[in-house]
Amino acid sequence: MKLAGSYFATEDGEAWTPIGHNDAVSWPELNGLFRRADMAGVENHLRWLKESGVTCLRLMLEYAQVRHRYFEKPQGRFVPAMVQLWDDLFRLCEKQGLRILLTPFDTFWQWLHWRHHPYNRNNGGVLDHPSRFLICVETRRAIKARLEFVVRRWSGSGAFFAWDLWNEIHPEQAQGSADGFGAFIHDLSDFVRRLETSLYGRSHPQTVSLFGPELRWRPHMPLPGPIFRHPDLDFASLHLYEEGTIDDPSDTVAPALGMARIVGEALGEIRDGRPFLDSEHGPIHSFKDKKITLPEPFDDEYFRHLQWAHLAAGGAGGGMRWPNRTPHVLTPGMRRAQRSLADFLPLIDWVSFRRAHLGNKMRISGPDAAAVACGDDSQAVVWLVRRDTIGGNGMLRAGAAPVPVNLELPGLARGTYRVIAWDTTAGRQTADWQANSDGWLKLDVPPFSADVALAIRRGVLAAP
Repeated sequence: MKLAGSYFATEDGEAWTPIGHNDAVSWPELNGLFRRADMAGVENHLRWLKESGVTCLRLMLEYAQVRHRYFEKPQGRFVPAMVQLWDDLFRLCEKQGLRILLTPFDTFWQWLHWRHHPYNRNNGGVLDHPSRFLICVETRRAIKARLEFVVRRWSGSGAFFAWDLWNEIHPEQAQGSADGFGAFIHDLSDFVRRLETSLYGRSHPQTVSLFGPELRWRPHMPLPGPIFRHPDLDFASLHLYEEGTIDDPSDTVAPALGMARIVGEALGEIRDGRPFLDSEHGPIHSFKDKKITLPEPFDDEYFRHLQWAHLAAGGAGGGMRWPNRTPHVLTPGMRRAQRSLADFLPLIDWVSFRRAHLGNKMRISGPDAAAVACGDDSQAVVWLVRRDTIGGNGMLRAGAAPVPVNLELPGLARGTYRVIAWDTTAGRQTADWQANSDGWLKLDVPPFSADVALAIRRGVLAAP
């Protein structure tokens, strides 16, 4: 896997987009891998994911919520059952054409369940407290030993997409300071890249994730630089749990517009056009703190809206949901939404697309609709959503009378463009027309009832 400007491409140079979600080796759909309890069930599940348009799973090497999924126990001894699990998972993902975004530590549950963790000095490890995880010299050696094991065993797999070298890097992991984040990232990044290159002649893309609200909670700390602009990292990622919208939704539109705004802000922090993606989002406050599982129809629409807002704002793919449901899996409706996104993707040349977030630079007239868009001088992606038909249940009212919208997009070179309208729910094209740009591309969008996506490319319609 390699970069293609603002997006990703395979080793053969073909566009590749991360469509997927967060999973865990102890959650229902992958749990059958442990001690090979249900290999056929897991293989069938992965086949269904592929059929649903999924290309990528984000996974932690261990999941520390439970005590029997540690990757090392004690520290330095790689648990045979877990090594077998990962051998099998990489093999099955290779078979299905799926890829893995891998992060080596579950830092959330590791912190909460520190008393049980193998790196705890009381359990034979080297670390006295997780507040020194990023700065302890002996712990750094242990981290690198884990990374080396993974590189030597699985970095040669075609199912390996990229490294999330550190899940939700946090000042509290460095005694309240973010000053050393850059040096920490460089040390791990350089170690992994050199080892992969020496063994395989190439290295995988790398990122480090951050819990997105920290950017607002700690504006006095140097967080943006290491996350968005670190010279050793290949793409940027956040976990988008915006308070009051994404983390606790009361309707299906406000969270999506929050997603679009945050993606736009993130792209504004990036100076070299590198890819950006949300690698965790979802109703975490509703689920974890309020103990609420959202009604499935509402959650399906919320998921679909967030996905299209992420893509149209300039993110790579549709974002990666943390399920936050009971059971802890995505719904069939969410899988249909991923299939719709996957079928839309070939309408854009992602390899050549050098997107910029268009934000409030657009001009829109018509009903109370919101537009999310990104573009360069020859292509654009747009998502339009109604705001005047939100019902009492927080969803867009079914059967609302369709309305047209007039939209003008800046930055597209003079000429003629082909515009394809996409029904995000049904996953199909609904209109195809030509529009002209004089520096502003003027679009008369056909009537729509709820939301619609647009794929725009320079060129004319083929003769019938």
